[in-house]
Amino acid sequence: MLRPRPAALGRWLLVVAALVFAIVVVGGITRLTESGLSITRWKPLSGILPPLNAGQWQAEFAGYKRIPQYAAFNRGMTLDGFKHIFFWEYVHRLLARAIGTVLAVVLAVFWWKCWVPAGYARRTLVILALGGLQGVIGWWMVASGLSERTEVSHLRLATHLMAAMLIYGVLIWTALDLLDRARSARLRPWPAVALAVAAGQLVLGAFTAGLRAGYAFASWPLMGDRWFPDGGWDDGRGTAWNLFFNPVAIQFAHRWWAWGVAMAVALLARAAWRAGAPRAALLSVGLVGIQIALGIATLLSGVALPLAVAHQATAALLLGSLIWCAHACGRRPASPV
Repeated sequence: MLRPRPAALGRWLLVVAALVFAIVVVGGITRLTESGLSITRWKPLSGILPPLNAGQWQAEFAGYKRIPQYAAFNRGMTLDGFKHIFFWEYVHRLLARAIGTVLAVVLAVFWWKCWVPAGYARRTLVILALGGLQGVIGWWMVASGLSERTEVSHLRLATHLMAAMLIYGVLIWTALDLLDRARSARLRPWPAVALAVAAGQLVLGAFTAGLRAGYAFASWPLMGDRWFPDGGWDDGRGTAWNLFFNPVAIQFAHRWWAWGVAMAVALLARAAWRAGAPRAALLSVGLVGIQIALGIATLLSGVALPLAVAHQATAALLLGSLIWCAHACGRRPASPV
């Protein structure tokens, strides 16, 4: 008789979560190098192969030349220059296909062998569906920059990032449930609030990247010579517009919301420590300190690529550690034997 293998499935889901982490890092590089619009067609199957000869490269380059970004910023770009930006977008899409393939194959094997524990079949289907939806969101994001804009919509960029973080979080939480002998933990109210505070900062970070708001002021703690620069807030547009579309206001909010995140992390880490997860607590506190330091360094450097990428990578690691803390706070006691 075949028996469920929760620990094995949990380990495989952590592998998929690691791949999602990798694609978030590559996505950050893609955005920072302005590479995201280099591939102008969505070819889910045939796009696995890159251009293999001079004619195919010229066809891809011709497609890029037809979009507004090329005319506005890259007119005169050489084919070698195009190959550089094509590389990062290609790797990003290749990783996306790898994540979908690994997840689908692993789940298919576990379903076929009847190794999925009771109560987890529906959750694994939801994870698979979220992965497919993320592919659609990714193309929806790219499409926003192919006709009238010279870059993708920062709102769609934020949606794409948050969908990736949702998948990442669900994978980690489900893996922790499975590694805990398939006992599902509950997301309690306070950990949920802490995760929401962190999610708000991720959205602000995506807005900052999408609107290039990080370049607005390369100083800290002041923005120029003031805490908030004169003229940085458009009174005629309203609060919502400023927080969603004003690069100066968004950089300001991203700077100072970080301290709210630090407070939420400290409180959640304290709760996780009391719940018997000291490693998760210490990791979260350490990562939030590193993340704030990297954010300041990124600003002061004028958004240097290595620092900006490290800043995004650490944000994903911090989210993972917070999910670990939240899971520890919601663990259910073992049933008496």
